[in-house]
Amino acid sequence: MSEKNIESIMSVTLENLKAMVDADTIIGTPIYAGEVTLIPVSKVSFGLATGGSDLPSKNQSNVFGGGGGAGVTVTPIAFISVCGQNVKMLQVNATLTPVDKIIDQVPELLQRVREMFEKKTVIDSDPGELA
Repeated sequence: MSEKNIESIMSVTLENLKAMVDADTIIGTPIYAGEVTLIPVSKVSFGLATGGSDLPSKNQSNVFGGGGGAGVTVTPIAFISVCGQNVKMLQVNATLTPVDKIIDQVPELLQRVREMFEKKTVIDSDPGELA
């Protein structure tokens, strides 16, 4: 009996979540400004929780209690700018989380590591260079 109730709660929660978030939420409606078209791009994060329990009762064999909930965060991250044949991604940096900042720095970090290995290889291959 409780499996059916949990399934029902999950179904209703997921349907409501689907109604709030779809592909149009991530890639927004284009904005036309003269020859330039701006397409908003957002990051969507969500969480979902559902639970329940069968409780013994004096009047009935089992009483089910349960609930569910969901939360959604939509964060604008960029705009795609289209002007003729020219297409650019314009990032919105004001809302970056610490993880986003770290991910943005990965290419620079990889370049620095590559440069360190290149210098080490040159030094290792020519010991006279240290003198």
